[in-house]
Amino acid sequence: MNTKYIDLINQTFDFPQEEFKLEESKLHFHDINLMQLVEQYGAPLKFTYLPQISNNIQRAKQWFNSAIKKHDYKGKYNYCYCTKSSHFKHVLHEALKNDIHIETSSAFDIDIVENLKAEGKINNNTFIISNGFKRAQYVTNIARLINEGHKNCIPIIDNYEEIDLLSQEIKGKFNIGIRIASEEEPKFEFYTSRLGIGYKNIVPFYKNQIAGNKKVELKMLHFFINTGIRDNAYYWNELLKCLKVYTSLKKICPSLNSLNIGGGFPIKNSLAFDFDYEYLVDEIVNQIKTTCEEEEVDVPNIFTEFGSFTVGESGGAVYEVLYQKQQNDREKWNMINSSFITTLPDTWAINKRFIMLPINRWDQSYERVLLGGLTCDSDDYYNSEQHMNAIYLPKYNKEKPLYIGFFNTGAYQETIGGFGGLQHCLIPSPKHILINRDASGNISTELFSEQQKSEDLLKILGYAN
Repeated sequence: MNTKYIDLINQTFDFPQEEFKLEESKLHFHDINLMQLVEQYGAPLKFTYLPQISNNIQRAKQWFNSAIKKHDYKGKYNYCYCTKSSHFKHVLHEALKNDIHIETSSAFDIDIVENLKAEGKINNNTFIISNGFKRAQYVTNIARLINEGHKNCIPIIDNYEEIDLLSQEIKGKFNIGIRIASEEEPKFEFYTSRLGIGYKNIVPFYKNQIAGNKKVELKMLHFFINTGIRDNAYYWNELLKCLKVYTSLKKICPSLNSLNIGGGFPIKNSLAFDFDYEYLVDEIVNQIKTTCEEEEVDVPNIFTEFGSFTVGESGGAVYEVLYQKQQNDREKWNMINSSFITTLPDTWAINKRFIMLPINRWDQSYERVLLGGLTCDSDDYYNSEQHMNAIYLPKYNKEKPLYIGFFNTGAYQETIGGFGGLQHCLIPSPKHILINRDASGNISTELFSEQQKSEDLLKILGYAN
């Protein structure tokens, strides 16, 4: 009779997988012995496996370059990293090893860009694609960057006033892009994105504010939809609408030479995850080329802005199960030694699912449980199987500690959770570990940040100097 946790996994999924394997009933992630990590640093902890950032960048570049070669596509491909996914220095330094560009979304992003330039990590040839609604400080910072010689900074115009605002502070001529206000899926709470300019208004906008403006040159059309890149009728329909705008604009604007299709590649959120990235990329390149040929215009350079795809699969979190509460005849709550609301806020905010697996005790019998966090908030729980309201883990035994890991958590969780700041119910942020691998394959770890202390929180609250 198959009653062990490993039996459950083997009969449900193909296992082991590329990044997950088992040795002596203990989980290894990219050959990292996670129990050794716990023994060295304790739990709870968060970690970033830096090589996975480069791995994913190289995968995407290979898909696009293969499709460009296959279709004899005359434009170039440029990979941009969407910094809002994770602004941390160690993330940017790893990503920039791969000859990529940067997408920004707010004023202080430009300060990070200038810091990276000072360190020699990027130069004036690096594209800086500046998205987002541009308040005064953002305009000032973009203008400073361009005025200091970074001509490859391309502010993406979000509304009708931004050209004038930028022109007042930028000396000489500068390049711009326009963001399309895409129409969202019918199930969305709104029909049109709040960002950008409507499809039907872009050509008139160009004619009225850009065509006769000797100070600006339109280089890029920017397209992104909230649901991301998917192989469904909605995505292909929106892409074709975008291409129709591009070709119409290109016919009257010779300087337009780039199409930015944004980000939105999904990342692995289950052991059953299956997504044909290569096919999607191939078809995108094919659709762009076919449409441009039909309209008899040159194909654009292609830009992407992958954020979660770049950094998401590098991150993880490890917790200890502290206690089990039997709340009724059917529900057992395993209480972790941290909080989901504060350390994995997307599980609470948007019901996001991550890969969740035990770190140890795979050779023991399992049970159906719910996972609860430490805060006194009814929403502080993890519901990884939203249709089942429960998950399976090795049976709780107070004499045998159980550790669980959440994987591919590297995008957004630290910034949304307020890294280094106040946490709900004053539950401290866990320590954070950076994991690297040298050319010989040797794994090294270093402590990036300690777990928050009482003094840290009291100082923020005004109780201590």
